[in-house]
Amino acid sequence: MPVNLQKGQKVSLTKGNPGLSRVVVGLGWDVNQFDTGGAFDLDTAAFLLTDSGKVSRSEDFVFFGNLTHPSGAVQHMGDNLTGAGEGDDEQIKLNLQQIPDHITKIAFTVTIYEADIRHQNFGQVNNAFIRIYNDENGEELLRYDLGEDFSIETAAVFGELYKNNGEWKFNAIGSGYQGGLAALCANYGVDVE
Repeated sequence: MPVNLQKGQKVSLTKGNPGLSRVVVGLGWDVNQFDTGGAFDLDTAAFLLTDSGKVSRSEDFVFFGNLTHPSGAVQHMGDNLTGAGEGDDEQIKLNLQQIPDHITKIAFTVTIYEADIRHQNFGQVNNAFIRIYNDENGEELLRYDLGEDFSIETAAVFGELYKNNGEWKFNAIGSGYQGGLAALCANYGVDVE
C-alpha cells in the first residue's frame, strides 16, 4: 500500500524496505483543454545536490540533454513530448546504492519547454504527480499528487530524495518557480549557456 503524501510531508523510503536499491521516480500530468496555440512539452529533471544545496558539477544535472549521471546511479528514461496517455509521462531510474557519497539530496523538477513563447504555465496543467516504485517488483512505495493550482509558474520542484542518518527519505515539495528551467538551474548552481 503506497503512502499518499501531502505537501511538506516527509517519509523514509528505505527504513521499511531494507535492501531497497533500485527505484523508479515516475512523474505525470495532464494538460487543461485551453487552446494555447501549441502542444505542451513538459520536461523532468533530477538535480544531484551536495550539502550546499548546489550541484558539484554540470553532470549532476540529469535531463533530456544529459540522460545518465556519470556514476550510472541516475538515468532519465527519455523525453515525452506530449504527456498523452495514462500513468507516468516521464521516468527517472535510480540505484540508491550507486549514488556518490557527496550527493545528499536529489531534487525532481518539471519545467514547461518554451513556456514563454507558447504562453503556457502550470495553471494549465492538471493532475500532476510524482511517485516512487520499487523497480524490482513494481510495488508503488509513495505518491504525491500536486493539488496546488499554480497560475503563472513555468517550473516546479515536485519533491526531493535526501539522505538522513544512512536512510533515504522523500520530501513532498510542490513549489513553483517563474523563469522556467533557467531559474531552477540558477537555484541549484548549474551554469547554463
